Amino acid sequence: MSDNGNGPAFDPLSVEAFVRNPYPPPNDKVLSGKSRRALGDPHGLTKFGVNLTDLEPGAFSALRHWHSAEDEFIYIVEGTPILVTDAGEQQLQPGMCACFPAASEDAHRLENRSDALVRFLEVGNRSDGEQVKYPDDDMIMNRTADDHRSFTKLDGTPF
Repeated sequence: MSDNGNGPAFDPLSVEAFVRNPYPPPNDKVLSGKSRRALGDPHGLTKFGVNLTDLEPGAFSALRHWHSAEDEFIYIVEGTPILVTDAGEQQLQPGMCACFPAASEDAHRLENRSDALVRFLEVGNRSDGEQVKYPDDDMIMNRTADDHRSFTKLDGTPF
């Protein structure tokens, strides 16, 4: 049976991919080769976000970071990314997942060191505001409830 567009089921690849790079210079180049599809937004999800994210060869998911108020879950759909955390590196494969509880202080990111596309699901709760800390880059992103983002250094001075 084909999807007639009237039900809750849909092809995730039918959602338009976008690129969002919130980082200020000199960190604004790190997300080259990353795109995502916000799967829940066009279908009315408001309590948590779901993204289908693609990393081209050589791309990173983010600067290594941790969230103060948001849980984060990733599930590998395709490819073999390297998960880089405070504990070191781990190669992932399709079907593997990882969890990062809010305020865990375990800075993390995915790196695509392969020659093939990496595709993964990202799921996270939507907090009213939070800080995202980037310990390797001396940076904090402060995000307000209305999604305004500002950046400081780890000591609070302007970035």
